[in-house]
Amino acid sequence: MHNNMITAGDDRQITDSMLDRNRQALIDTARGLSESDAHKRLVPSLTTPIALIKHAAAAERIWFQRHWAGFGESDCDGYSRRDEGTFTVGDHETLADVIAEFERASKRSREIASRFELDDTIDLSTEGTVSMRWTLLMMIQEFARHAGHGDILREQIEAGSQVDGDTLS
Repeated sequence: MHNNMITAGDDRQITDSMLDRNRQALIDTARGLSESDAHKRLVPSLTTPIALIKHAAAAERIWFQRHWAGFGESDCDGYSRRDEGTFTVGDHETLADVIAEFERASKRSREIASRFELDDTIDLSTEGTVSMRWTLLMMIQEFARHAGHGDILREQIEAGSQVDGDTLS
């Protein structure tokens, strides 16, 4: 993705390219980790390398499937509630499973977003009136932020670092 990044063009091309770049950056923070490292808790919250990607898949569904497409929860292809459950990863779920889930959700988001112009709006009870432009920019921010979290977790894992003398489990 990085080689195909669009750095000049119209607002939509640049925005879509930047969002895809940040989706890939988030995946890259965990790709290649062992299953135990992907699930390793180094902070008190549910934030693990794999949980960041699981959360991102839910964010895709919440914003594009629920809000923009107007799907009910049962019509979404996975968890789509705005709560702590977005970070919940089952013991049976592998890193490859969760990356594939995020990639499927991202693909569906691209398809939904492509039906709208940047200035199209929806009304939400939580944020008020939001445009597709705002939604795409917010997702860029969300995934860049979580890629930063993932980078730090990966650095701790690769360094064998421990929080307070031991990893949290």
